[in-house]
Amino acid sequence: MPVTHALPLAARFERLMPLAMLAMLLILAGCAGPQLATREAEGLSMDRALILAEARQALGTPYRYGGTGADGLDCSGLVQRVYARAGIGVPRTSSRQFARLPPIDEARPGDLLFFDTASGGDASHVGIYLGDDEMIHAPGRGRQVSVTSLSLDYWQERFLGAAAPAP
Repeated sequence: MPVTHALPLAARFERLMPLAMLAMLLILAGCAGPQLATREAEGLSMDRALILAEARQALGTPYRYGGTGADGLDCSGLVQRVYARAGIGVPRTSSRQFARLPPIDEARPGDLLFFDTASGGDASHVGIYLGDDEMIHAPGRGRQVSVTSLSLDYWQERFLGAAAPAP
C-alpha cells in the first residue's frame, strides 16, 4: 500500500482558513469609506458660537434648490449663509466646499460634514456639525432645515469627510 502525504480535505481547509479570512478582510477594508469621527469642543471660539447660533436660527426654513435666503435654502446655501454671517466666505456648492476647504479628521461643533447622497462619488450634501452626534442641514425638497442624528446608517454609509473653515 503506497504512503500518501496528502492531508485530509478538512485539515487542508483548516490550514487555509486564516489566509482566506485575511484576504477577505483586506478586500472589505478597501471598500470602506472614511469614518465619521467627532469630538466635542471644550470651549467654542466666537466664530463657532456664532455659526451655531445662525444655523439654529435657520431651523424651519423651507428647502429651496439654489436657495440662499430666508425664503428658502438648500444645503450649501445654508452653509454659505451661516458662515457669511460669521464673516467667513465659503464656496457656493457642496462639491466646491468639499474640494476647497481644509479637511479635518475629527469634526467639532461648527465644522462641515460632507456626504455623497447622489451616489456619484462627489459631495452632494453638506451639513453643520452641532455636537452630540447631530447636524443641522437642509434635507431636500418638501422639507425644512432641521436637525438629524449622525448615528443613522444613512449618514454613516454616505460620509465623505469633514472640513473646518472656522477657527
